[in-house]
Amino acid sequence: MRMDKLTSKFQLAIADAQSLALGRDNQYIEPIHIMLALLNQDGGSLRPIFADLEVDLSALRSQLSTELDRLPKVAGIGGDLQISAQLNTLFNLCDKYVQKSQDKFISSELFLVAACEDKGRLGDILKKLGLNKQKVENSEWPKCDGSGWRGGRESLK
Repeated sequence: MRMDKLTSKFQLAIADAQSLALGRDNQYIEPIHIMLALLNQDGGSLRPIFADLEVDLSALRSQLSTELDRLPKVAGIGGDLQISAQLNTLFNLCDKYVQKSQDKFISSELFLVAACEDKGRLGDILKKLGLNKQKVENSEWPKCDGSGWRGGRESLK
């Protein structure tokens, strides 16, 4: 996946997720790391979306933190992190969505849409909180086409 096809906020979230994984001695950057980084991001777009969808943010944070605590820790990795197979699958799904919708950038919002289809723990957490792909797609969030931001998600339906 080309980093120049990611919005700047999503790039920052990936960097924050990498730092989170490193600080917790995880060998892999997992979807859980990305979602927690997006949730903690100042000025990020996911908190307003979650609020609009009436998601309990404290429950989401708690469940994400619990899952992070369950991830295996590896001593002495020295900063050598890898993207997990599960995260790679979600990134590929984001790329597929962006091509299908003719967006120009992969955003945090597209990651949330893909995460709703995750077959792992992140998908389970989102489902428990009442989220699914259709519900997220039907919420209002902006779309970037390179020339500016516009609303609506009709292109993904």
